[in-house]
Amino acid sequence: MFKRSFLTLALAATLSTAAFAGAPQQKTSAPGYYRMMLGDIEVTALSDGTTQLPVHQLLQMDADKVRDKLAEFYRQSPLETSVNAYLVNDGESLVLIDTGAGTLFGASLGNLIKNIQAAGYSADDIDEIYITHMHSDHIGGLIAGGERVFTNATVRADKHDADYWLSQQQMEQVPEDKRGGFKGAMAALNPYVEAGQFKTFVAGETLAAQITSVEAYGHTPGHTMYRLDAGDQSLVFWGDLMHVAEVQFDQPSVTIAFDSDQDEARKQRVDAYADAAENGYYVAGAHLPFPGIGQLKSDDDAYDWVPVNYSPMW
Repeated sequence: MFKRSFLTLALAATLSTAAFAGAPQQKTSAPGYYRMMLGDIEVTALSDGTTQLPVHQLLQMDADKVRDKLAEFYRQSPLETSVNAYLVNDGESLVLIDTGAGTLFGASLGNLIKNIQAAGYSADDIDEIYITHMHSDHIGGLIAGGERVFTNATVRADKHDADYWLSQQQMEQVPEDKRGGFKGAMAALNPYVEAGQFKTFVAGETLAAQITSVEAYGHTPGHTMYRLDAGDQSLVFWGDLMHVAEVQFDQPSVTIAFDSDQDEARKQRVDAYADAAENGYYVAGAHLPFPGIGQLKSDDDAYDWVPVNYSPMW
């Protein structure tokens, strides 16, 4: 009796262990979208993926100090960096803010469309697309195989960015090895220009879905933030106002190599931080860890980042 019971238990344990050991690892997360309500307006954060950035080389700060600062937060360089876009639905218009990198940065990015679909929408549903600036990780998702992805959407951007990045004359004034950004912008935007689906605006214009364009020139000549007001709540989409939370919230004066005008980009960041902390509204950053939405608290000359509190239903 004892021997038979022992063998039965041993066999059961073996089968149990084998069953657990045989379960394949899935190695995927949930779809990359996060939904919240701002008043009666639905905001959906969309992940295009992440990319590894050598921020110790890119931030305009001693490389060892960058590494030390990252280490305080258990991070290192290259730093896994989110690329986020945002979808705004006020019940009348469906507005996409930025479009991710598309196929321009390899397999780790280019997930925007599948996450739009996971969130319950499709590319054809998008009415308007507002571009914060014409760097490739914000406009690459506009096209696939040279064709428009958002066939029903009007694409809009600040006139200063359009006049710069879409100008053959401007491109010819920079060295050959610096022309990639111009070529990428033209490739992404020209199909919409030719289809009559690209329009510029002047900073300060109120657009669809109660969104107002806000001048934030410096990162690029026409870098734009977008402010969404809904009742007594507000959310400002920062674009590339900042890139590295672990460094730039503690030291707002630190710029990055991507900033075309370092002094102006620094000033815009310092002013935006102060305003967000003083007024307590939500902000959304293109390169803050997904979903990239939160609030700022002032801490002397530095700032604390307070990510949005997770809620399964808003």
